[in-house]
Amino acid sequence: MPSTLLMGLGNIILRDEGLGVRAYERLVERYTLPEDIEAIDGGTLGLNLLPYLEDASRVLLIDAVRGGLEPGEIVRLEGAQIPAALALKMSMHQAGLHELLAISALRGTTPETVVLWGMEPLVMEPGLDLTPPCAAALDDLVDRIVGELRAWGHNF
Repeated sequence: MPSTLLMGLGNIILRDEGLGVRAYERLVERYTLPEDIEAIDGGTLGLNLLPYLEDASRVLLIDAVRGGLEPGEIVRLEGAQIPAALALKMSMHQAGLHELLAISALRGTTPETVVLWGMEPLVMEPGLDLTPPCAAALDDLVDRIVGELRAWGHNF
């Protein structure tokens, strides 16, 4: 059973709102992930992701995070920082993520480590492409995610 869950989140038809999925796609395109990492495109599935979350000892989430930063700026949140950052919901899937983490905590099945790597979006409106500042920072985000996974002991 994989010890780490890597999950890209977001709605790819709302431009920067889909950057978690776009980062996930870029990562699995560039790297062959080791067998001890389960990687999924979580899209906007929300509570349907609970079984995946509860089966992992470590979870790395990738998502758009609105925090008043410059568009394209990368942020890393861990543990209790994540629900606080999601208190201002940007979309329906974030409501699902907030609830997903809360239900996991209530059930006592929260993974040992939960980290969210994200990026400040510029716009979340209909469209398939990331905006220029987010597209320009996508490879840096992927590199930081890979660095985190390597620090957790995964070999690429």
